[in-house]
Amino acid sequence: MQRKTHKQRILAILFPFLATDRIARQKWGRSWRLAGRPEGPPFVVIGTIKNAQRIIAHEEGMERHGIARQQNLSDARAIIPELECIRHDSAADHALLSTLASWCERYTPLVALSDGNGLFLDITGCAHLFGGEAPLLADLETRLAAQGFKASAAIADTAGAAWAIAWYGTGYKTRRIVPADEHPAALEHLPVSALRLPQQTAAELIKLGLVNIGSIAELPRAPLAARFGAHLLRQLDHALGREDEVLSPMQPVAELVSEKRFADPIVHEEDIRQMLARLIGNIVPLLERRGLGMRQCTLRLFRVDGDVVSLSVQSGNALRAADRMAALFYERLAALHDGSEAGWDAGFGFDLMRLSVEATEPLAASQHDMISSSGTQDGIGYLLDRLSARLGAAKIQVIKANDSHIPERRAAFSPAIHSAPARFGLHESALAVAEADTVRPVTRPLLLLTRPELIDVIAEVPDGPPSRFRWRKVPYSVNRCEGPERIACEWWKDGRGYHTRDYYRIEDEAGYRFWLFRHGLYVRETSAPKWFMHGLFA
Repeated sequence: MQRKTHKQRILAILFPFLATDRIARQKWGRSWRLAGRPEGPPFVVIGTIKNAQRIIAHEEGMERHGIARQQNLSDARAIIPELECIRHDSAADHALLSTLASWCERYTPLVALSDGNGLFLDITGCAHLFGGEAPLLADLETRLAAQGFKASAAIADTAGAAWAIAWYGTGYKTRRIVPADEHPAALEHLPVSALRLPQQTAAELIKLGLVNIGSIAELPRAPLAARFGAHLLRQLDHALGREDEVLSPMQPVAELVSEKRFADPIVHEEDIRQMLARLIGNIVPLLERRGLGMRQCTLRLFRVDGDVVSLSVQSGNALRAADRMAALFYERLAALHDGSEAGWDAGFGFDLMRLSVEATEPLAASQHDMISSSGTQDGIGYLLDRLSARLGAAKIQVIKANDSHIPERRAAFSPAIHSAPARFGLHESALAVAEADTVRPVTRPLLLLTRPELIDVIAEVPDGPPSRFRWRKVPYSVNRCEGPERIACEWWKDGRGYHTRDYYRIEDEAGYRFWLFRHGLYVRETSAPKWFMHGLFA
């Protein structure tokens, strides 16, 4: 039987007053649109354009008073003397748009930023969960209005068509939900600027009488490309569906997802724990069926007021035990606990919980014998997972060997969550190395300085061992000396001009032992080599 395929459906959301809505939410609260704008002088967002103060954004409805974008501030003040001016903060606007994108994942996991103040949602196969495209669109606009945003949205087969109709469709009596395969007719009467063209290109087309999209849709392509460039044809093809437009979702598509919607929002941490156990219970059989184990998993809690709480956990090894997966999230919940009854600021509650498995590894079923040491290793790995979940992966680190012969580069710290737990077990090879180290003489210091420190040295000959040196303003007299041990530079990293090191193991008159080196071969590399302290022996 042939599998039924869904035609792509894209929902475009535009926020024409994003900058002013952000400021209004800060001034009057998130529900300011539902309660009505309080009395007060109007405000605009200004910025410097071509060495002049111009209006970047303004409140809704100010066009009828003669206020427009790109207008000089002096002209606007002449119209409205009491106009309040606020400096444009593009970083804050982008952060708010990213937050809105995360919130829109309640409708689909495929959410991408569009050019300007807008979002694209790929709702292919998702609309039936909300009763259809019309109820989905109505629910989205109602929730955005309750959060204080003015939004314009449309649904079509292509991202370009949905964007054009969301921005320009209302004035041309175009339906905001365009049925499948009918977007070319819906775009026909829209202006050419609806193709997301540069302002100059749109102005040149209008001068030639090519006012709407229908006037250029069937024109010969070669003259259009020669006159206006390939970008015009590419945008036209994207809108009409002749060429696929690639959307880049902000979050990677999860391998497995389990979610729960609540008619009555939940607030208490205990309710969240119980529901989390159910979501994990839905995920585990799917992992078993595929022979996989979880490596990274994210729990997203969608608040009624629009905020999204995201909790992500990782496991050092592939994990499929439901109780252990839940325990990792419990550690994250405990880390967010603020002492309140709910555990954190839940606002008016969470109406959606989604558990996403974002990274997996093959995990075959295995059975250990009673004397196997794997249980100990597994316990250490589980401990590292829990500590990393509670304190953060960057806080629990282990030493990782690097492929380098420069002492300070031989090892580096890396998150323990990324290291195999087997490295922390006791193996015969590790014991053999430990026994060998007890027989061989110690040639490396117990304490290696993070950076070699410059010292003053007195030597009998320029290329000989030191007889006296001063480190951190304290003089030392050399009693015994071993060396040199020559370590060449890594010219493929540092360049061919980097100097060679001659290391010496030094013991002073008080019995303290040091590891220092001369940087640069005398005469062959430099006429004035420098000395550095690099480590201390026990």
